Amino acid sequence: MITMSDKAKLEYIWLDGFEPTQSLRSKTMIRTDFGGTVAECPMWSFDGSSTLQADGGDSDCMLKPVAVYPDPDRINGYLVMCEVLNADGSPHRTNGRATISDDDDDFWFGFEQEYFLWDPETNLPLGFPRDQTPQGQFYCSVGAKNAFGRDIIEAHLDMCLEAGLNVEGINAEVAAGQWEYQIFAKGAKDAGDQIWVSRYLAERNAEKYGLAIDWHPKPLGDTDWNGSGMHANFSDGRMRDEGGEKLLSEICEAFGRNIKKHIDVYGAHNEMRLTGKHETQSIHEFSYGVSDRGASIRIPIGTIEDGWKGRLEDRRPSSNGDPYKISAVIIETTKSAY
Repeated sequence: MITMSDKAKLEYIWLDGFEPTQSLRSKTMIRTDFGGTVAECPMWSFDGSSTLQADGGDSDCMLKPVAVYPDPDRINGYLVMCEVLNADGSPHRTNGRATISDDDDDFWFGFEQEYFLWDPETNLPLGFPRDQTPQGQFYCSVGAKNAFGRDIIEAHLDMCLEAGLNVEGINAEVAAGQWEYQIFAKGAKDAGDQIWVSRYLAERNAEKYGLAIDWHPKPLGDTDWNGSGMHANFSDGRMRDEGGEKLLSEICEAFGRNIKKHIDVYGAHNEMRLTGKHETQSIHEFSYGVSDRGASIRIPIGTIEDGWKGRLEDRRPSSNGDPYKISAVIIETTKSAY
């Protein structure tokens, strides 16, 4: 007799075809005697005509499992991150993961994911001050007058850790109701998988509180409030082992020669955030500098102290950017400097 303990709930997660920013979709498959590996996750299909990924007359799109994590919110549950394929097995046009043509553990990525907890009833961030209190007191803050939704954030952190995601920290951000977490991974695909699954868990956790997650880079529009980014910290073996001011400067110069290529995949509506204010460089300019949070690329002080060895931080990617596409272009441009 098959019991409930023999059955696993596999939540297949994928990205839809909405533009200019894709949304997360998911559905559940029940499997018997599941051991928790990607190899045991079968291919599946879905109705692409309902996700803007196919026409009704030829609507089947395929889900290819690429990573699996324990689901911290379900008994016998697993989160299955998937790529979307066409019926013939080729990557779907919306498949950002397939744009990573060169992926190994040599490239390390640390993404700083910012976002707002959003109250659908007020259509404002959670705890947003009605008197337009200047920002600043909310950053890394404590107390009911400054930090809003901490229990929600703590629950999300626990979910990510229980799922095995490599979250390295969290903090309240500069604007009211704005928070951040950081994820580090070796390899572009692994980093992207973890960011997307962490976003999925953030959305599902917020549902319990009647709140939404706003990934827009400037949800408060043309105001004196910070937007949300997803700063990309990156390095490869040469940067970590050889390093040197000349090498890192050459990499930064290569990024400066490929501005459009990067901005094109760094997230929609990013021009609203990259204004040259609020710790950003203008989207129309490029700069880099040591410990400069107003630059396009910041050279961290830790990199300098380590003998110009280690990571660089591209501060331009927005909070709604696709980490797969962001990683792919960073790898390509970094290698072009060599």
